[in-house]
Amino acid sequence: MVAGLRIAAVAIILGLMTLALWPLQAVAIRRGWPLARRLPHLWHRVAVRTVGLRVHVRGVPAVGRPLLMAANHQSWADIVALGSVLPLSFIAKSDVRDWPGFGLLARLQRTVFVEREARGRTGAQADEIGERLTAGDAMVLFAEGTTSDGNRVLPFKTALFGAAQASLRRSGVEAVLVQPVSIAYTRANGIAMGRFGRPLAAWPGDVTLLPHLASFLREGAVDVEIAFGEPIRFEPSSDRKAVARRCEREVATLLAQSLAQPL
Repeated sequence: MVAGLRIAAVAIILGLMTLALWPLQAVAIRRGWPLARRLPHLWHRVAVRTVGLRVHVRGVPAVGRPLLMAANHQSWADIVALGSVLPLSFIAKSDVRDWPGFGLLARLQRTVFVEREARGRTGAQADEIGERLTAGDAMVLFAEGTTSDGNRVLPFKTALFGAAQASLRRSGVEAVLVQPVSIAYTRANGIAMGRFGRPLAAWPGDVTLLPHLASFLREGAVDVEIAFGEPIRFEPSSDRKAVARRCEREVATLLAQSLAQPL
């Protein structure tokens, strides 16, 4: 009964907030106002408190631009947690655009949708991301290309790191910053999750979303640690595959540290 009331309260609060901000965000996107970057950040700051996410930050987000963040990925909650830390936009699979509710939120977030399996479109998609980087948007690439169980980092896909190359071509800057970012779920209601408890927060692709969402919200309080690594300078001479591998190693190290010694 209490869990059901909590889930209903979360749905009502986030639904009303979305309805209130939707028209203003739509106008801000259409007219290119800087407000279009800040309103989603505000939404996420309210959302983390509403859904019970307690966000801890290790390290510092890079302040330089253009900035591409390469992160591991476990759940829809990654977007809420990371989006509450600073204004940014995400790179997501194209099918997310059509998800009920979540697709609308992704569009209002100014998400760039990509078809990861469409190899013939990789260059055009990287160019689109590069254009956003050049415009000053901090973009988040979930480089594994899927969700993990939260205990390890899956191999990073390298193709969309080409967005850094595209931004270099468009902007004429000396370097694009690529920052490794780790997302780790560490506690539920103050108790360490452990290896077998972490799927509470992780959402593997073969699990139905709504039951997972309900199970997560019933917990009431989940701790998540966002760890920012040292930014890597991506220069005209840089190799995107080498940069991707370096990011993968750094994210794996950050994740292991957060899981072993959480803040």
